[in-house]
Amino acid sequence: MDHFLYRDGALFAEDVSVSEIAAAVGTPFYCYSTATLERHFRLFDEALEPMPHLVCFAMKSNSNQAILKTLAALGAGMDVVSGGEYARAKAAGVPGDRIVFSGVGKTIEEMRVALEGGIRQFNVESEPEMEALNAIAVSMGGRAPIALRINPDVDARTHAKIATGKSENKFGIPIARAREVYARAAALPGLDVIGIDLHIGSQLTELEPFEQAYRKVADLTETLRADGHEIRRLDLGGGLGIPYTRSNDAPPLPSEYGEMIKRTVGHLGCEVEIEPGRLISGNAGIMVSAVIYVKHGEGRDFLILDGAMNDLIRPSMYDAHHDIVPVREPAAGAEQAPYDIVGPVCETGDTFARQRNMPELGAGDLVAFRSAGAYGAVMASEYNTRPLIPEVLVQGDQFAVIRPRPSFDEMIARDNIPEWLL
Repeated sequence: MDHFLYRDGALFAEDVSVSEIAAAVGTPFYCYSTATLERHFRLFDEALEPMPHLVCFAMKSNSNQAILKTLAALGAGMDVVSGGEYARAKAAGVPGDRIVFSGVGKTIEEMRVALEGGIRQFNVESEPEMEALNAIAVSMGGRAPIALRINPDVDARTHAKIATGKSENKFGIPIARAREVYARAAALPGLDVIGIDLHIGSQLTELEPFEQAYRKVADLTETLRADGHEIRRLDLGGGLGIPYTRSNDAPPLPSEYGEMIKRTVGHLGCEVEIEPGRLISGNAGIMVSAVIYVKHGEGRDFLILDGAMNDLIRPSMYDAHHDIVPVREPAAGAEQAPYDIVGPVCETGDTFARQRNMPELGAGDLVAFRSAGAYGAVMASEYNTRPLIPEVLVQGDQFAVIRPRPSFDEMIARDNIPEWLL
């Protein structure tokens, strides 16, 4: 469920007309719904009751500080994968004891900053990282709390580019070597081994791969405890998918996911962490774009928009689907025709949809890309010297620009000209 609905023939974000926002900030832009963000977080939080737990928002899906502050106010933790995301979380007021640091390539400086600023745990992905973190913690006179990320070799049945739990993926320590690596970690003076971490992929639309992985983790927990390790926390990752099309079978509900977690690991008495991102922010955002031209080509017609692949790269990168709807509601039974929906970037890959049925549209008409709140703005670039587009947050009947569109002068001023060219 989201809060982007037609009302009196016009698309609204909560109680604000999308057209009103477009008139104020220009197109294209991202628009997020506070009510949707809050609802989706609470669904996960409630699904894990009464287990001891923390829902850590996967910041890689959307790292705008206004989004982070909205979720942090509800008690959310943050899952970060870079020093920059750690700094963003802290700037948004998230305390270190609610920040989990994941990622395969943490640098020495990132480790140092997180240890100085406070951290709930590092999810350690390799033995070299483990040794480096130990050395840094010892040099600082402390101990780093860690969970080792285990690769359970489970097929997530998702897109190859977002699967992370197979043996051929770069993530985690092979489960077959877990006992050996945990023994080494326990012997290092700068590490406090507190738990197990895993994450098998993103946009999963069924629970069975999760269940396979979590049962493996439950068995591993009992094995490691028998070896003398105090496993008190399980970080089960994220990855639950969202319905990108209204016609798709709906993915499992957070309540069903929560019941599966209780069924598979609830008997262990561990605190549970999960790291949802897409399901919290995905349907909480839309991207709004305007039609520049309607082009009649050889055998097909094109809707050319002012939004482009640099603004929303998912269709180009993953062949991802987004429902695209007119901001002005079509009349019931309005005739539709197939269009290729494209942007103005000089790449054939700058295509959002091919032969998508749409009602008649003309230059200046607005369209909204649904389910664009995750992996939209965070993956945007300034390719073709196109400014990053504004982000807008709606709460009830008010809205605010939470990231402005830079001017060309601001963009160009970032370049430094060497002395010999002056």
